[in-house]
Amino acid sequence: MTTHFTELAARAAEDGVISADELLGLRRQGWGDGIITREEAEAIFAINNVVDSENQEWCDFFVEAIGEFVLSGTKPRLQCSRDEAEWLIAQVDHDGVLESYAELEALVRIVERAENVPDLLKNYLLEQIEREVLSGTGPTRCGGELSSTHISDAEVRILRRVIFSSGGYGPAAVTRFDAELLFRLKDATLADDNVPAWGDLFVDAIANYLRGFALDNAQLSHERKMQLVNFLKSPNKGRLGFFFEVIRQAGKSENFTRNLDWAAKHMSGTDGPQNDYVADAEAGHAITDEEQSWLDTALDSDGQIDDLEERLLRHLAEDETF
Repeated sequence: MTTHFTELAARAAEDGVISADELLGLRRQGWGDGIITREEAEAIFAINNVVDSENQEWCDFFVEAIGEFVLSGTKPRLQCSRDEAEWLIAQVDHDGVLESYAELEALVRIVERAENVPDLLKNYLLEQIEREVLSGTGPTRCGGELSSTHISDAEVRILRRVIFSSGGYGPAAVTRFDAELLFRLKDATLADDNVPAWGDLFVDAIANYLRGFALDNAQLSHERKMQLVNFLKSPNKGRLGFFFEVIRQAGKSENFTRNLDWAAKHMSGTDGPQNDYVADAEAGHAITDEEQSWLDTALDSDGQIDDLEERLLRHLAEDETF
């Protein structure tokens, strides 16, 4: 399969066109053995560098194939290692800029699907989105253009997807990093004719940061996930072997019942401190002194309260009773 990919990349470089038959062949071979290798992924990037960026069928294949390599090419699945993140950025940034819709969509989908991705990749993606929102240059998609004169619907959708992604800084939660990005975009585009959805995103996201909460253990690091996978794969340390070993050891103890109860809780994931979601939600809803100080600084940065900031303050006041 790798040879076919390489040959196709060479042919595509000559005319910048990939036919429907060639694309079908890539799909059949790419998923024929259930894996996309790094060499094949690099060949796919080579094709993307020359193929028509408006070819939607190609874009869909590119996003699917690159995501499959990054999130399923190595164990554990749905995890992106630092090495994979560095490789991905190098492929996208080979000419110093993320320039195609397919590349942008691939990065966004990886962060959306992943259980976690390295901060290196999160930072790079958000930096690219911020640059493209402010400059209006960069990836476009049929039905939604990036704009240098206002924040468009396409840009709002991209921002919302990344900020609330499972592999982002806080899965389904807005972090200070995200909130500060949104404030920078607001200040830079305040006089522009932005779409209404931008105001909704700004208010909702900042309120989420101030009144929401994210569990400390909401994401597993790549290293921790590897430890768990290796533990379960070990012939002597699998779940069943571990359980029987605990029972064996517990039988030697006078506290057999207590130890057996501990083992059952450990196997069910209920050992150790448990999350009290109601208490966590109530605590997260309260704006702390640190959060209030951050908000005051953000609001005072330009010496005035603009329309979006006023909307935010009204929303926070109305949401005071939880």
